[in-house]
Amino acid sequence: MIDKAHGYGYRNLGFILDRGYFSRKNLSYMEQNGYSFLIMVKGMKEFISSVIMEKHGSFENSRVKYIDRYDVYGTTVKRFLYEGDQKKRNIHIYFSDGKAYSEKQEIKQKIRRLKEYLNKCVGKECAPFGSEILRYFYLHYEKDGKTLKLAEENTSAVEKELSLAGYFAIVSSDNMTAREAIELYKSRDASEKLFRSDKSYLGNKSMRVHGENALFSKVYIQFIALILRSRIYTALKEKCEKMLKRPNYMTVPAALKELEKIVMIRQLDGIYRLDHAVTATQKTILDAFGLNEGNVRYQAKEIGKILQDLTDENGGE
Repeated sequence: MIDKAHGYGYRNLGFILDRGYFSRKNLSYMEQNGYSFLIMVKGMKEFISSVIMEKHGSFENSRVKYIDRYDVYGTTVKRFLYEGDQKKRNIHIYFSDGKAYSEKQEIKQKIRRLKEYLNKCVGKECAPFGSEILRYFYLHYEKDGKTLKLAEENTSAVEKELSLAGYFAIVSSDNMTAREAIELYKSRDASEKLFRSDKSYLGNKSMRVHGENALFSKVYIQFIALILRSRIYTALKEKCEKMLKRPNYMTVPAALKELEKIVMIRQLDGIYRLDHAVTATQKTILDAFGLNEGNVRYQAKEIGKILQDLTDENGGE
């Protein structure tokens, strides 16, 4: 992917990556080609968990560190990522109360399932256990070294994992705040939803065309439409966040349907004018796009002039 981007001539860009791409080789290769990166990292990774424990208790309840939009607390530290790294990176640590609760429940259920399984193995000759069981339990065998005698929980390992519940990290090559990093990372979701909506809303699931030219034309128009729809969706979403509620008319289909009610009709004097005043609902929707009633009236007046000029050119028809 990096080679393709470089081959196409793209220079001033960065990559937003999922945690599966985190490796010294990947990060180094991006920087060698002059690209920045933003990547999610598992909180359980050893070097990340050490940073989390270092900052543990210092920001989780600080209102200054609270990022309301995503209901998380965040802070930023600078560290080398790996041995031989030449530059300190921005490691953004986040904590979520809701995530902590759900992850703790998952850990407890996992330990419970493993205990039940090991209890069934007691007194039996067992095949070598996997790394997960060895991480959470001390296994004691009979003198033959094969028959399981006792499975003792490694309480320190379980407690450490429980203490890391609710934490996650984002690493960025560029300097930015924890708020900026998570907003940039979450913007990736908008891109994914954008192409998912291509099938849902614009009919790209079935192209229904005959020939390549028609296909290229349709895909191009749909792509432009996707950009417009995504912009409308984002603007309405940001407006709802400021309103602290989500009215049913602030979805993309409902908002467009409401704005379609703003119509112009030809009056008896031959001039086109707004049929009725802009409603309060329409004003709210327009405000999401930085527009107001004055903009609507101005545009209506300009359109009226154009239509009048065309009518005059056609001899009043």
